[in-house]
Formats: sequence, structure tokens, C-alpha cells
Amino acid sequence: MNRTDLTEKNNRDWFQGKAFSDSGSDPEFQEIARGFLCGDVTEHGTLSNPQKALIRLAALTACQTWKPLARYTLSALDAGAAPEQIKETLYQCAPYIGLEKVQCALDEVNQAFQEAGIAVPTARQGTVTEETRFEKGLAVQQEIFGADTINAMRANAPEELKHIQDYLSAYCFGDFYTRGALDLKMRELITFCAICCLGGCEPQAKAHVGANLRVGNTRETLIDALTQCLPFIGFPRTLNALACL
Repeated sequence: MNRTDLTEKNNRDWFQGKAFSDSGSDPEFQEIARGFLCGDVTEHGTLSNPQKALIRLAALTACQTWKPLARYTLSALDAGAAPEQIKETLYQCAPYIGLEKVQCALDEVNQAFQEAGIAVPTARQGTVTEETRFEKGLAVQQEIFGADTINAMRANAPEELKHIQDYLSAYCFGDFYTRGALDLKMRELITFCAICCLGGCEPQAKAHVGANLRVGNTRETLIDALTQCLPFIGFPRTLNALACL
């Protein structure tokens, strides 16, 4: 199938024929954009359609591109992503991009859910309590990065920064990584993509390359995920992220 036919097919299958068709003011730009997203990027790699859709939502959320989020949420549902997976993708971005940014994104997702007839709130996915969030978060953190690495980082933290290490274990890993709907591999892949989409976070991106490999994602998986981010973050941030590999 040639690129033109692929563009038409994927536009129809993923976006009900409405990708980059919000107005008639810039038909040439919309044609180029539609061709790149639907004719090139959508076809690339071995990620499943739900995975591709969730990565796109993570990229839009990390880049604070609120306006199209409802449309891409409906696309994710059409691609087979569960409502709980969509919500958890946005939740997973919170420790890396900030709480209010995720809340803005959730407002758009909830609007799309309402349009699709999906009741909110979705089913609860939390697995920790106030008493266990630190312990379970630390265990996940050690699983992802290695116990020796995490224990040394905590031991070597200056006294005035030890609370940051505690927050990292209890909040980032305890409150989020232990939740349901997404497995550890997908959560770590979303984290990597969110960090790369932010830009300027290359040390953290490199650390999460190693974390992804440790939990079972491959170099090819990371490249495929970054390819899905490319239309939303551009080439400079994508190339910087690829350099981290």
C-alpha cells in the first residue's frame, strides 16, 4: 500500500477521517501533517496500536498540548486502549511534568470520556496505603534501578535533601508505579517518553534507558516509542533522546 493510501486508511481507522481537519484555513499544512502522522509514523515499529495511542497521549500531556487531547483520547479508545489505561498514562506523567499540568490534561480526557459515554471516575487502581506507600515504592524503585544503586543514592544524600529521596520513593514510585491497569514495562516506557518530551532532561533520560532495559523493554521498543512522540515534539528533542540511547 502506498503512502497516500496508508494515510487515508490510518486517518479513517484512527481518527474517523478527521486528523488535522479542524479548519479549512491551512489545507496544505494539514495535508503534510496528516501524511506524516498517518502515512509515516503510525505504520512504524512493532508497538501495538493501544501502546502507540498511549505514548501519543503521554507526549501531548508532557508538552502541555491540551487542545487536541480529547480527539487523541477518542482515537486511543478506538485503537483498543481501555479507559483505565488512558487515565493511568496521564497519572504516570505527574511526577515528571507536575501535578497541575496533568490535571489540565485530565480535564480534556474526561470531556472525551463524556462524549464517548464512559462513566467517570474510572475504577480505582491504587494498591498502596498511607502505611505502605514508602515501603512498596522503595521496593519498586530498587527493582527498576537496582537495590545497590538506590541504597547508595539514599545513603549519600545530604541531610537537607533526604526528604527529596523519601518523596521519590513514596510519591513517584509508591503512589504511581504500584498502580494497576498498566504493567511495569509500560509505566517505565511512558516515563521515558515523558522525560524525553520535556527536553533538557538528558541525564534522567539516560537513567531511564537503563531502567527500561532492566524491566524488559528493548532498544527497538524505545526507538519505536520515540518515533510516536516525534510528530508532537519535533526533531531536536527526538534526536537528543535518541542520543541518550
